[in-house]
Amino acid sequence: KVGDRVGVGCLVGSCGSCQMCESGYEQWCTSTPGTLWTYRADAEGNPTTGGYSRGFTVREDFALHIPEELDFAACAPLLCAGITTYSPLKHYNVGAGSRVAVLGMGGLGHVGVQIAKAMGADVSVISHGRSKEADARRFGADHFYATSEEGTLESLRGSFDLILCTVSADGLDYAGYMAALRPYGVFVDVGLPTEPVSLPLRAFVNGGKSFAGSQIGGIAETQEMLDFCAAHGVIPQVEMITGEEITQAYDNVVASRVRYRYVIDTSTFPESA
Repeated sequence: KVGDRVGVGCLVGSCGSCQMCESGYEQWCTSTPGTLWTYRADAEGNPTTGGYSRGFTVREDFALHIPEELDFAACAPLLCAGITTYSPLKHYNVGAGSRVAVLGMGGLGHVGVQIAKAMGADVSVISHGRSKEADARRFGADHFYATSEEGTLESLRGSFDLILCTVSADGLDYAGYMAALRPYGVFVDVGLPTEPVSLPLRAFVNGGKSFAGSQIGGIAETQEMLDFCAAHGVIPQVEMITGEEITQAYDNVVASRVRYRYVIDTSTFPESA
């Protein structure tokens, strides 16, 4: 109703009637034109521009209720990073007794660590170096491993039920990470490297392991994620910026200097933009 605090995530519409939509997976809408994204999509001849937009036109059932416990600005990344990490952790039944590793401690990873910990898992962070170890532990990580240290990956063989990979860098030792899974473990990738990857089939067959991908979640699951984060105090670490600071902020993201998400105050955009 008027006056409610609402959030708009990665999608603003879908057909609502295909099998995927009726099952709560609007992000996989199979109709034509399919899911209407808030960025890089075409809304009746008008390109959508995501977080650079002054506003959205959104179907009312695609607007999400923001719980009062969540800071309005700081929770903005939950609508992308939050659901991207929550969905696979829930799908693979992470809970008490689960051993979860989050690969990469950036904008996605720092939220994934908090969510996995709130679900009751024993959480490890695997990063290249140790510059983010203190932050990882502050977000709830029980263990921290640096792959730049010789023998680290080998020492983790058979350690995890699930590895959540948030890294988009090329050249990862995927076979090594598959070896770090326990039998029937799953490696879930939400990063998008630019180059194709290859894996020997023995990495899957030995131990009955799985390699999976994931991408956000449907509207009901996104609302569930927001309510979960409100109940467990999960909140991204953000820095609010103005429109004039976007270029510098983008350069900082590329250079991995951001801790951990920028949120743009779109009220600072010029009226003519």
